[in-house]
Amino acid sequence: MKRYNVTVNGKTYDVVVEEKTSGAPVASAPVVQSAPVAPAAAPAAPAANVAGTKVNSPMPGTVLKMNVKSGDSVKRGDVVCVLEAMKMENEITAPVDGTVSFAAAQGSSVKTGDLLVAIG
Repeated sequence: MKRYNVTVNGKTYDVVVEEKTSGAPVASAPVVQSAPVAPAAAPAAPAANVAGTKVNSPMPGTVLKMNVKSGDSVKRGDVVCVLEAMKMENEITAPVDGTVSFAAAQGSSVKTGDLLVAIG
């Protein structure tokens, strides 16, 4: 038997799984009751001491491409980076005019709400 933590819809469960030996028929297995486990603490996000309008990731994904560099000026609506999520490319646009300061690096994985860029 092996124990695993399984997360379903944001809730973590401690489950026990019985290993099947190859070729052996499995009789009806007993139902295993699982108990919710306290979620593990999320890793701390890197400190982003950036000023200005913060642009957070709208979904989990990978920063695929940076369309501008830190220090570049952008206008409202300009694409600042491309986020790949579920095999789709999502353009992240500047909500305001200003100077870009990236918090995420190209190729990095981000979660929903992670800071991508600040525009000041």
